[in-house]
Amino acid sequence: MEYVYAALLLHEAGQEINEENMKKVLEAAGVTPDEARIKVLVEALKEVDIEEAVKTAAVPVAAAPAAAATTEAAPAEEKKEEEKEEKKEEEATAGLASLFG
Repeated sequence: MEYVYAALLLHEAGQEINEENMKKVLEAAGVTPDEARIKVLVEALKEVDIEEAVKTAAVPVAAAPAAAATTEAAPAEEKKEEEKEEKKEEEATAGLASLFG
């Protein structure tokens, strides 16, 4: 989990998420970096919009019913687009989860 935290810290600080920066952050936190884990995470994050992932993960549970009500009122085409976007987000999340499973 500390590897993900290091990546989030770098992102929030506006620094590039690369192997060297990840290693520095982990060492500064007192963690012995695992080069292989760093490399895998950096590669996986190249395909992820971190801002969007954080927003998606930070959605409170209470907001879910409101979103569902909006979806029900949407035309069929908009529903299909939303489903495609949700599927892409789920696939991206699953890819990240597999790194730490």
